[in-house]
Amino acid sequence: MVKEKPNSIRVYDSDGYRLRAACICVKNDSEDEVLLVTSSRRPENWIVPGGGVEPKEKPAETALREVHEEAGVLGQLGRCLGVFENDEHKHKTQVWVMRVTEELPEWEDSRSIGRRRKWFSIPDALIQLAQHKPVQRSYLHSLHNTNPSHNESSMTLVQYQLTPLSPISLINNSANTIHVNEQNH
Repeated sequence: MVKEKPNSIRVYDSDGYRLRAACICVKNDSEDEVLLVTSSRRPENWIVPGGGVEPKEKPAETALREVHEEAGVLGQLGRCLGVFENDEHKHKTQVWVMRVTEELPEWEDSRSIGRRRKWFSIPDALIQLAQHKPVQRSYLHSLHNTNPSHNESSMTLVQYQLTPLSPISLINNSANTIHVNEQNH
């Protein structure tokens, strides 16, 4: 079943790209496992949770809303991995790392469309994404390349050019409230 939102308005940039946001959900600072969800269009395939930015919504708020709706998780939003362009679908997706602090037993998409979630090792997640969402593999490469705990001798992954963004110190979607604390430099 395809997920449709009634009365949703899509937001586009000046180049005609649809603006999206997503989270790479991790269990801990080692970032060696990520949470994927089943696709609403093809439930046999696994994807990174994310979706369209709504009017007057900051991309970080979108990212937290989408992981709550699609994956049923709460947590703390960490570093932004950048903005990833998908020229084929005309999307620009801003992606964050989120450390999961709570997995809800039921959530919106599990009830409405039977969406599932599952933790994958990074190599297994790369294999899953290659089958249905190869563009999302670049999110995992960036996750690895920007993790301060990974050193030069660890597995080398491809670097991607990222668009600079305003820094965000901490965002938390716990207690059904979204709090955004931006740092001013």
